[in-house]
Amino acid sequence: MSATNRFLGDTPLRVALKLIVLSFLVGVVMSAFGWTPWDILAGIREFFVRLWDMGFAAIARFGDYLLLGAAVVIPVFVVLRLLSYRRSD
Repeated sequence: MSATNRFLGDTPLRVALKLIVLSFLVGVVMSAFGWTPWDILAGIREFFVRLWDMGFAAIARFGDYLLLGAAVVIPVFVVLRLLSYRRSD
C-alpha cells in the first residue's frame, strides 16, 4: 500500500468519489434547513461568546451540551462498532 493510499485510507479516486457523494448529501441537508457555512461559523462564534459572557454558568451549559451529544454519539458508536465487529468475523 502506497503512502498516499495509507494516508487517505483508500485509493485517491475512491476517496474523491466518497467525498463528492458526502458533499452532495450534506449540501442537500443544509439547503433543506436553509443553513449556510457562514451560519454554522456564526453559531460556533456565538456559542463561544455566550460561553465567555456567562462565566461559570457556562461550565454547566458545556456539561449539558456534552451529555446531550453523548446521548446520541455513544449509542451510535457502539452500534457501529458492533456492526463492524460482526462483519470482521
